[in-house]
Amino acid sequence: MTTWEGKRYWLVGASEGLGRALAASMSRAGVELILTARNKERLQALADDLPGRTRCVPADVTDLASVKTAAETVGEIDGVVYLAGVYWPFPAQEWDAEKAEAMCDVNFTGAARVLGMVVPGMVERGQGHVVIVGSLSGFRGLPGSIGYGSAKAGLMHLAESMHADLRKTGIRVQLANPGFIRTRLTDKNDFRMPFLMEPEDAARQVFEMMNSSQFKRNFPTVFSWVFRFSQFLPDWAYYRLFGR
Repeated sequence: MTTWEGKRYWLVGASEGLGRALAASMSRAGVELILTARNKERLQALADDLPGRTRCVPADVTDLASVKTAAETVGEIDGVVYLAGVYWPFPAQEWDAEKAEAMCDVNFTGAARVLGMVVPGMVERGQGHVVIVGSLSGFRGLPGSIGYGSAKAGLMHLAESMHADLRKTGIRVQLANPGFIRTRLTDKNDFRMPFLMEPEDAARQVFEMMNSSQFKRNFPTVFSWVFRFSQFLPDWAYYRLFGR
């Protein structure tokens, strides 16, 4: 079991949804939190609701200068959790270049910007904890998932590469891949979402993983089997089943 009392963690993308619920779990465990998102008012509203020590550091993960300033303000930390994300569902036939770029920039490149400011210091100190939130949608291409699924696939690959490099050091890397979570993002979907989770249930899964030695957790478990099994299907079979 991880000892959380007195630890300092930077939560990026913490103002609502899974980030907000995870912040509540970590704060109750005694973690000092630094909360980052673009909306200062939402961050402060969350901070006011948390029982533990909290600091708000607004930043835009699509802006390197903003990320650098935030990282300097945050200072030395024990861990970072990257949850920032945007989402719009559309197929290739209805390609929206601006939204596709935004999903890639926030969901994937934003993580690279944040981690680029954090990981070198962890390597120098020989200790740290990096938690990345991917998605079951990143396992393999899906219809209507231009931008989002692609960015999450890159984010998951980034976590796997970091784990390969750092697993025998004092830096722990973990990857959480959730399915559908009830948020303002999934409210945009006009299709049935199997195994739809509440943010608090998803946060419990992530925090349980953070308390374990697991590198990766895919959830909900039964739903995740569908995506993991799909990786073993030949293309003709996969696209016949999933490419509708």
